[in-house]
Amino acid sequence: MRGWSFPLGRWFGVDLRIHTFFLLLLGFCLLSTGVAGLPAWRGMMLWLLLFLAVFVREVARLITAAYQDLQIRSILLLPIGGLFSYATPESAERAMEGPVQIILALAGPVTSLLFAAIMTGIVVTAAPGVPIAAHPFITPTHLIRSTIWLSVLLGVLNLLPAYPLDAGRILRGAMSRTRGAAQATRAVSGLSQGFGLLAMVAGLGLLALPGGISAAVSPWLIMGGFFIFVGAQLEDQGVMFQSVVETVLMRDVMLTEFSTLSPSDTLSDALYKAIHSLQDEFPVVRGANLVGVVSKQSILAALRSDGNGYVQSVMARNFQVAKPEDSLGLMIRRIAGGRMALVPVAVNGRVVGIVTWQNLSNSMGLLAEHRRFQRET
Repeated sequence: MRGWSFPLGRWFGVDLRIHTFFLLLLGFCLLSTGVAGLPAWRGMMLWLLLFLAVFVREVARLITAAYQDLQIRSILLLPIGGLFSYATPESAERAMEGPVQIILALAGPVTSLLFAAIMTGIVVTAAPGVPIAAHPFITPTHLIRSTIWLSVLLGVLNLLPAYPLDAGRILRGAMSRTRGAAQATRAVSGLSQGFGLLAMVAGLGLLALPGGISAAVSPWLIMGGFFIFVGAQLEDQGVMFQSVVETVLMRDVMLTEFSTLSPSDTLSDALYKAIHSLQDEFPVVRGANLVGVVSKQSILAALRSDGNGYVQSVMARNFQVAKPEDSLGLMIRRIAGGRMALVPVAVNGRVVGIVTWQNLSNSMGLLAEHRRFQRET
């Protein structure tokens, strides 16, 4: 999902990202204004109002999560809402608990509807002549009215029992108590994909009907169904990946033949060793003890900028160490989505293997083939 998104910086200590589908929606808004003969800035403003509606609800959900002692690492913004990524396994597990999950799920729709109510009060007070209930509800022609109805649409949409909408999360939580988290998520994701397809078909059907209401509703119904379908599919893929990596232990995929460096090695000697190794990252050991991790790029950059020195001056001292019996899924969660390129595997401080993102894909493929062969024989 990160590969299909763009960073928007850190807000309240949380990485905020916007999905590519949000940008595709911008193209739709600009196209609709062009077809209607309206200036492009109105389409841009309509898109920004939808972004504002999503942003307001996600800020409220973030505050709610903080109140529930949940640590959020990042939020991925979709046109139907946001997807949280938790900083710790404990926060992810706590967010699945019944009461906490219900509170988080209700925070989004309640905020959207409350924001719509506040905007309605402001408009009625400041500009009583604005026709709030006129058709079409959402249009680049009337941006003030659209602000209200976009929030209403977002709030009502998330009350539908389709994942990853808020009500769908409650449904998944209820099913997980009897089926388990993985099976419940897959079941709800399948139902949600069907729901999304149904919404798209209904929207296409409305296009064939006469009348202004059907013409105004059908594009949003089609897009809403599309985003529900894609969000559910992404979640289904994530669960499949998670179920696989939880069954893989570090000893199953670690490299047992690897090169190490010493903190007293010069950078020139370390670079020479790197020439004769396929590794991009090296454990740094003093005697039998692991003391750091260093990359080939760090060695080369230090040589170019400061000249020759010692490995201990450029090695990273903060790193995660795995045990052979740790699951790969656990390590992926610990290292915050893969920002570390190397994970040493140690027993009593002695390095017995390494796992790098460079070799992991190949190792997982070979492991799958090995397991298949073992089942067949």
